[in-house]
Amino acid sequence: MSTHTGEAAAGSRRAGRRPVTSRVEIEHIALDMFTRRGFDTTTVDDIAAAAGIGRRTVFRYYASKNDIPWGAFDEQLDRMRATFAALPPDLPVMDGVRAAVLDFNEVPVEEQHWHRSRLRLILDTPALQAHSTLRYAAWRRVVADYVAGRLGMSSDDLVPQAVGHASLGVALAAYERWLGHGDGELRDLLDRVFRALDSGLTGPLAPDS
Repeated sequence: MSTHTGEAAAGSRRAGRRPVTSRVEIEHIALDMFTRRGFDTTTVDDIAAAAGIGRRTVFRYYASKNDIPWGAFDEQLDRMRATFAALPPDLPVMDGVRAAVLDFNEVPVEEQHWHRSRLRLILDTPALQAHSTLRYAAWRRVVADYVAGRLGMSSDDLVPQAVGHASLGVALAAYERWLGHGDGELRDLLDRVFRALDSGLTGPLAPDS
């Protein structure tokens, strides 16, 4: 499904095809190169050359090479906050978390290939692990903020923090299953593991003392 395969694609761009100008196109080129060459051995200059642009254009969209596999992650977190804010106030807390996470992971059919490449890089590349820790913390915070607001707690209280960590853990389990087994749709796997998580959180949640 890759639309940017091999050195011939990069060469054809240098030979006169229009320079790439959108974030999505840059991401696709970078993900393809990371997958074929390896993340560590692919440089920003390599990506810029393959896209027919200058390195400054790459850095217009991404602060560093480590940010490229994450795509428009900050914008996606903003969308996740908006999803939480639009949920009915009487919806059970974990139903709300499940709905927002499923929406966060909604990927068009034409992007499924790239989403797999993205997740595989993030989960399997040692050079990205420290950077991923910061991204995971930001994701957990969005979940914790929602849970805290619903339960009348602070986002730093134990229960909202625990739900954030638990939600990330089951989401990562679904990602790994999807990448490693190919035995289901990602949305279905996420729905299944969040329902399993919910079944363990059905009792009353007392505020911190």
